[in-house]
Amino acid sequence: MSLLIADGRSVDDLDAMQADLIARGVEYCVGSYVDVHGVTKAKMVPADCFARMCRGSELYTVGALDGMGDLGPEEDECAAVADIRSAVVCPWDRHYAWAACDLSWHGEPYPLCSRSILRRTLRDVEARGWTFNLGVEPEFYVLREIDGRYAPLSPTDTLKMPGYDLRSTFDSMPFLSTMVAHLKELEWGVYSFDHEGGRGQFEFDFGYADALTMADRFTFFRLMARQVAQQMGMVASFMPKPFAEDFGSGAHFNMSIADADGKNLFIDPKGPHGLNFSKLGLSFTAGVLKHAKALTALTCPLPNSYKRLITRGLMPDITWAPVFIAYGSNNRSAMLRLPGNRPCLENRAPDVSCNIYLAAAFSIAAGLEGIEEALDPRAPTNDNLYLASDELLAERKIDVLPRTLLEALDHLESDPLTEKVLGPELKKAYLKEKSMEWAEFHNQVTDPERQRWIRFF
Repeated sequence: MSLLIADGRSVDDLDAMQADLIARGVEYCVGSYVDVHGVTKAKMVPADCFARMCRGSELYTVGALDGMGDLGPEEDECAAVADIRSAVVCPWDRHYAWAACDLSWHGEPYPLCSRSILRRTLRDVEARGWTFNLGVEPEFYVLREIDGRYAPLSPTDTLKMPGYDLRSTFDSMPFLSTMVAHLKELEWGVYSFDHEGGRGQFEFDFGYADALTMADRFTFFRLMARQVAQQMGMVASFMPKPFAEDFGSGAHFNMSIADADGKNLFIDPKGPHGLNFSKLGLSFTAGVLKHAKALTALTCPLPNSYKRLITRGLMPDITWAPVFIAYGSNNRSAMLRLPGNRPCLENRAPDVSCNIYLAAAFSIAAGLEGIEEALDPRAPTNDNLYLASDELLAERKIDVLPRTLLEALDHLESDPLTEKVLGPELKKAYLKEKSMEWAEFHNQVTDPERQRWIRFF
């Protein structure tokens, strides 16, 4: 559970919090930040150094990390300053406590700190007296490694389309129930979990929160699932598309804006197009659609991500992945939908490998631009776009999301909003890292290619 909520102490009462942690058996503390990929980085400190850590005692040579800038050996280090509101005792091993950090350099936010970029973007929301709320639905695989190959957590998980299969869910309960117990301890409002469409694939659903809190939780969730699986001799995989013949793993963003009184500004029973959705919400939607291709470089950040963003591929049926730049009323074939059971805008494109701080920041900025410019997304698309011909899509001016990471990066580079949101330093670093990543995997020659063509001609 949150240290502050549990103990009722102020953020400034660090020494008392430190004493309480030690009394509760915590031995080590982690002040965590993420690199450009969204991977957690930190030093560990003994619990009796917790207060010092929170004040920024730990320094980092971030220039040695992927996409974190060009700070050379002659430059000063970055300090990681903990946000105590995020602090938790790790449920899988209560000898550890964790807190999210912002990187500071010479007393100012470090320009390549992903969390600071989200904070900066949220100031534009807060200046209007609003709160940006975000819910995320993480999907991921839990696998057994057998002789260098990966198999589902449960040996009985063998159906071609195992979505919601209760038998393999029961067989996987040792892992699933442990995760639920941890989520309850964290007080995140977990309300369901299920077997997704892939063999060994699961999803957990918990309550939404303000965007910064949710970004911290998503980052911690991946760490926690990895550790729990490892304790059981399993592998928790956040690869977007680990198997060509199975479903990809999304992390759908459920977005809404609340006013100072907590009223959801996306709700309007008399909204346009017969929707229970406000003009403000629709303008936000139009802004996201306008910048969809550049946004995809952040929400789907790996070369492998684009093997998920297909209509069928080697699947026995449709992938249910968003491919089309459109919005619909509860229409899962579109990138954006207005879910029937919750008052928000859902972006179905993000996958579970994304750096959520950057993906959320650009989503917010794109939507706010739509509001400022009073953009109109037109009427919703409510038919099954998987069945639409190319001619029909062209007639209706419905475009598709980028087919490769390289294409998405080209849109990220050319979209002027990206530099405003990310800043020139991080934009340059992100493009460099991801371009190298795309080239590295594009230049591989695989066994299926050899099998297909080595004696073909």
